Amino acid sequence: MKLKSKLLGAVAGLASLAALQAQAAEHSEGITVAYFLEWPMPFQYAKEMGMYEEEMGVPIEWVSFDTGTAMSAAMASGDVQISVSQGVPPFVVAASAGQDIQVLDVAVSYAENDNCVVASALEIDKSTAGDLAGKKVAVPLGTAAHYGFLKQMDHFGVDVASMDVVDMAPAEGAAALAQGSLDMACGWGGALRRMKESGNVLLTGAEKEDLGILVFDVTSAPADFVAENPDMVAKFLKVTADANAMWNAGENKDEMLEVIAQDAGMDMDATAETMATFVFPSVEEQLGPKWLGGGAAEFMDGVAQVFLDAGSIDSKRDSYADAVAVGPLESAQGM
Repeated sequence: MKLKSKLLGAVAGLASLAALQAQAAEHSEGITVAYFLEWPMPFQYAKEMGMYEEEMGVPIEWVSFDTGTAMSAAMASGDVQISVSQGVPPFVVAASAGQDIQVLDVAVSYAENDNCVVASALEIDKSTAGDLAGKKVAVPLGTAAHYGFLKQMDHFGVDVASMDVVDMAPAEGAAALAQGSLDMACGWGGALRRMKESGNVLLTGAEKEDLGILVFDVTSAPADFVAENPDMVAKFLKVTADANAMWNAGENKDEMLEVIAQDAGMDMDATAETMATFVFPSVEEQLGPKWLGGGAAEFMDGVAQVFLDAGSIDSKRDSYADAVAVGPLESAQGM
């Protein structure tokens, strides 16, 4: 190697080191984490108890979002470093479009808490679902609810192109359904509960899973943030895992429930009802083949194919394996 090449290499190395040091210094002053309101989870107990800041040693600004697609946009702009409970479909949409983001853990599995609701006045159920052709439906595009909607319509043989599909956040869809301006609305959490006051679901969570419609969220982050802050990310995941384990153990549920409900902006009964439909897998389960050990990447590929076939995305990756980062969770397991 010539001297000039060596010098250029050294300069590049120093520049890279300086950039990493600058980024580390930036995040030592704090990070921003995205989450959902009306979506109660054990991490919110740790959030309110200051457990994340204590473990990580940096201040955290928590910002609520309406959809996982908005989380992707915030991570792309650099405004958010970590997103908690982002739906797999919005993650896949962003990753398929070239955004370099990674799955860090399985935040929650919730087949019963994400669905579409048909207006009561239509008197349509799964035996007459074909009557939905030509109807107006509110769907938060690019989300888990969107994926579930497409899969259900395919199952019932309803041509989505025949429907008037409107992009609406779940809360807006619930309000419009109640006002009678929609025939069906899709969503999750508190908005889904309100939708059910105005109509009925076509399929239960178990029935959807039988069709291969898995519904789970992930903790996600930009790949460069994960690479530059491995210890910080691992500590974040450790606190989340500890909170999940505490909830799953059941000994402190009453104390946790009160704190979680307040942070989620919900009453105690609604919080308990919602969380009863949630599953929070252990770290060991998450690292196994069903989830981060291969299953999640395969599922993401399937979601991408459904969206591609529906014309919702222009292209998909050959593989989503590199969109799953197991290193931080493995490190968290050893802490």
